Formats: sequence, C-alpha cells, structure tokens
Amino acid sequence: MKSVIALLFRKIEAFIENQLRSDSDKILVIDGARQIGKTYIIRHVGTKLFENYIELNFVEDYEGDRLFETVRTVDDFYLRVSMIAGERMKEKDNTLIFLDEIQQYPQLLTLLKFLREDNRFTYIASGSMLGVSLKKTTSVPIGSILRKRMYPLDFEEFLIANGFNEMAVGVLRKKYLANESLDEYTHNRVLDLFKKYLLVGGLPDAVNSYLDSKNIANVRAIQSDIHDFYAADAAKYESENQRKLKIQRIYEMIPSNLENKKKRVVFKDIEDKKGKRYTDYQDEFEYLISAGIALDVKAISNPAFPLIESENKNLLKLYLNDVGLLTNILYRHNIRAVLDQEKSINLGTVYESAVAQELRAHGFDLCYYDNRKKGEVDYIVEDYDTLSLLPIEVKSGKDYQIHSALNALVSNEEYNVQKAIVFSNTREISEKGKIYYLPIYYVMFLEPNAGAGLLSD
Repeated sequence: MKSVIALLFRKIEAFIENQLRSDSDKILVIDGARQIGKTYIIRHVGTKLFENYIELNFVEDYEGDRLFETVRTVDDFYLRVSMIAGERMKEKDNTLIFLDEIQQYPQLLTLLKFLREDNRFTYIASGSMLGVSLKKTTSVPIGSILRKRMYPLDFEEFLIANGFNEMAVGVLRKKYLANESLDEYTHNRVLDLFKKYLLVGGLPDAVNSYLDSKNIANVRAIQSDIHDFYAADAAKYESENQRKLKIQRIYEMIPSNLENKKKRVVFKDIEDKKGKRYTDYQDEFEYLISAGIALDVKAISNPAFPLIESENKNLLKLYLNDVGLLTNILYRHNIRAVLDQEKSINLGTVYESAVAQELRAHGFDLCYYDNRKKGEVDYIVEDYDTLSLLPIEVKSGKDYQIHSALNALVSNEEYNVQKAIVFSNTREISEKGKIYYLPIYYVMFLEPNAGAGLLSD
C-alpha cells in the first residue's frame, strides 16, 4: 500500500517552524502519545529548514547498541553523536539535532539545560510520558525547554486531509464566528465527514489507510494494533509489575466505563476491591494521562471560576485519546452504527469522546458538571476573557433541546454563566436565552480566548 502521509496537514507544523526560526534559545520539546505523528512532522520541518539534520531515536538506541544509555555530560553526548553523524555536525544555524523519544533516557532531559547553555547546535526533542519522566530527573530543566503538547489529527485537519483546502475551512470559520448556518449541501458534506472522522479518528496511520483504500477493515486493523500497543507501551516504563497490571487494567476499562450511564471510572472494579478511591490509583491515572493515551475529565459540583478550586477527582471520567479507537472497540467493521445512525444505537458516548478529543487538542482543560439532584452537563470550560464558565452539552439524537441539568446550571445566577452551547447534528444555528444550538462540526472552531464568536460579544 502506498503511503500518502506527506499529504497530511498538521497545524503544529507552523508552530515548530516558527520556534526553530525564532531567536528563542529554549529547546522545543514536543510531548504526546506515540503514533500521533511527532517524529514525522519534526523530520519534515527539520529537513526543510536545516542543511544538516541529525535524528537520534532513543527507543531504537535502547533496543540496539545503547550508545546513549550512560551519557551524562555534553562532551559525552557530542562524542556519541559524532559516531553516528560526525560529518553533519556543522554550525548552530545549519545543524539541527532531533532527540526523539527522549523519555527513554530521562537523564537526557536534564542534559538539555547544558546543551542549551553550550549553544553549539540547534536542538528539538520529542517524547511521551514526559510528565512522569521529568519527575524522575535529578534536575528539571525549567527555563531551558518549551513543552508543546501534540494530539492526533483534529477534525479541521481531517477535513483538509479529505479535500477541504484552507480557504474552504476559512469560510466555515467565518460563518461560525458570525453565528451563520451552513447551506443544506455544505452541511451534509461536513456532517458526513464528521461521522467518518468518528470511525477513522485522527491517528495518522489510520487516516492514511482510509485515504488510500477507503477500506474500514484496513483502518480497524491499524487501530487494533495501536490500541494493543498503547496498552503494552503505557506500562513499559514502570518497573513494578503490580503497577503495570493496574495501568493496563485502567486503560482497558475505559470503553466499558464510557458505556455506563455515569461514564465514570469505577475504582472498585480496577482490582475488584471495595472502598477504593482516586488516591489509591493517582499515580496510575497520571501515567496514562501523561502518556497522552487517556484524556481526563474531572467533576465540578460547584461551578465557579476558576474551576480548579472545585474539582472533584473522585468522580473522574477517562476518554481514549482517539475516537477511532473507541468506535473500533464498540462497533468493529459495522460502520452503519455511525453513518446511518441506527435507532438501536446510542452514539452519545462516541460524540462526547470526539468533543473531548477536540477540546483538549485546542488547549482546553476538561471538567463536567455533576449535581446529584439536577444531573450532569457534559463539559465545562473556562473563558478567561470574561472570567466565566462555558457549559457544553453534546447530543447525538433528535432530542437535543432536552437538557434539564444545563437549564438549571445556566439559570443559577451564582454561577455567572453567560452562554452555553449544545452541539448536535442540527444544521441551523439557534438560541434560546443563554443557550446556543450549534451543529456538532463547529466544535472545531472553539478555542480558548477566541476573542470572537460565541466566547465573546
């Protein structure tokens, strides 16, 4: 099968390029799950901007000669690099050294500080589980690195991969900002691609397979392999066997938890022990979240700005980092469940997962509203421009205007909710009081501090 990976547009490319071209002496570190395209996009930018490009993959090194396993000093690092690519070690302005999968050797994170001070070459790094790895370093290189989180393709990137050019996306964005509905034809086209995004997701290998063959069996095979890889890889860097098993168990429970009415992590089910709480598995949750393969959504019972003051971690929801992985587990090769919206299938979990993936990729921290008497609202995010909260409800069916918990939340003056959004399959934008009804695909334009559109007047 031929690869079309070069066709994939990634918004982070411009960020990486700007950082490498800038006068900043901080070393950019791209953080994120495995299999999301970090290596490819850095290689693409690096070879475009630098005459001398040197790539060091430390997972491959660890599984091979382990040249860098004992490196602790700048001189030792240069010596090892010269053994691989000495002829390409020129000047700072024309030599980029890419430290890929740097978490494999945590001491190299500390070394970044000294490589920056030495200032002999230009550097960029990537890794997964960097939050965990940084805790294990003897000296965290604060002030020396710039961490940027990367995610699977979001829906905008998926649209572009499927033939929408940036101009067309720009027109859609203008309509969103002006609160304008799309015409029937365009709506149907974009909604159809959104449903296909629910099946394919945003992992580059799956997207490339879909673009190349349009064969759901091929896409599902890739997703199954990646899901299994994540389950094994998430615990690879943990030495204690018991913790490995708990990490894998929590990860594998995510789809079944999401199919429950409350969608929360059931702590007693992790080890089949009653009385367990969030604190009993805090490190395991942090591991999965730091690895980028799980997205956490914390409960808020008293929604006041800022949300961090009222988070309830004991009512935690976890989503997979890619909606395609979820629909593979739930429906396998049966695409009718998503594309045809069969009445017997409730797609609420799938739609919520896609929105969680989208919001997190756009930089939102995720919480949900939980009230024993009034119910739940799917998401609450912060709007720093107005110092208020933006509740978001996600609906997959025709009853999208039924949302008693959202009504109660919006009407409570103590919470200072100025606007709320309900995303659904509906085409026409409408509003009822403080609540705006938007087509589900417009979530791709929701950004923190957008300065326009629904987050401000």
